[in-house]
Amino acid sequence: MAPKVDILSQPEEFYDAYVFDMDGTIYLGDELLPGAARLIGELRRRGIPVRFLSNNPTKDPDQYAAKLERLGLPTQVADIANTIVTTTRWLLDHHPDAVLFVVGEEPLQRALREAGFRLSEDPAEIDIVVASYDRTFDYRKLQIAFDAIWFHRRAFLIQTNPDRYCPFPGGRGEPDCAAITAAIEACTGQPCRVSLGKPSPLMLTEALRGLDARVEHSVMVGDRLGTDIQMALDTSMVSALVLTGEASADDVRDLSPEHVPTHVLDRIDRLVPAWAWAELGWTDADA
Repeated sequence: MAPKVDILSQPEEFYDAYVFDMDGTIYLGDELLPGAARLIGELRRRGIPVRFLSNNPTKDPDQYAAKLERLGLPTQVADIANTIVTTTRWLLDHHPDAVLFVVGEEPLQRALREAGFRLSEDPAEIDIVVASYDRTFDYRKLQIAFDAIWFHRRAFLIQTNPDRYCPFPGGRGEPDCAAITAAIEACTGQPCRVSLGKPSPLMLTEALRGLDARVEHSVMVGDRLGTDIQMALDTSMVSALVLTGEASADDVRDLSPEHVPTHVLDRIDRLVPAWAWAELGWTDADA
């Protein structure tokens, strides 16, 4: 657990809705972080909406719901808003009749087919090239994207998420969506038009869709300053940084005032106001 520091700031009230990053915020690998279970349980007991976000488009929302349930947090699939959900709904809202070429893995392709989109590898009929995290990316796929965008001059490029790499436990990682987007941009000379994952405000807008919650009185909770917190700032949401993942207290101290999160927490259950801790009889040790 991250040490306590003088920049910690605990909320004084509950918010309308809580949107959580997962890895580094709710859990690390296959272990819940201290206080996560009782925080989510208390929010649900109070009837406060909870949503979970991920930039990973290689897993279906039901896989995330199943993982949370295995970790002791039963969760509805509708409460998960990963980039598969965000990309599918954005396309339905803005280009429902588009023919797609998806440089991505089966979970994303399946979701788009199930939403009614036609997927094609014929550059002459492709309207949108969707770049994503794709561990089967090869020259053939690059050629199709190139032909659709540059040769036929009919398609444009979007991406599911802007991550340069996907981190692994132990410090290793592998190239993510931004690497594939960059390859397509480099050969076509055409920039990506839309990015649908964190830190795009589109992802938070999608997460809050259908909730009776004020954006300015809802909170985005995460462990990364450049994605989770920046997205909250760009959406005028309350931001809460937990020091249990990527960002450190020193990272926060180095920020300019306009980029400092609303709350900085050494553990996630400090999102519950101190007065409620007292009412509930909570201590650090029993989480």
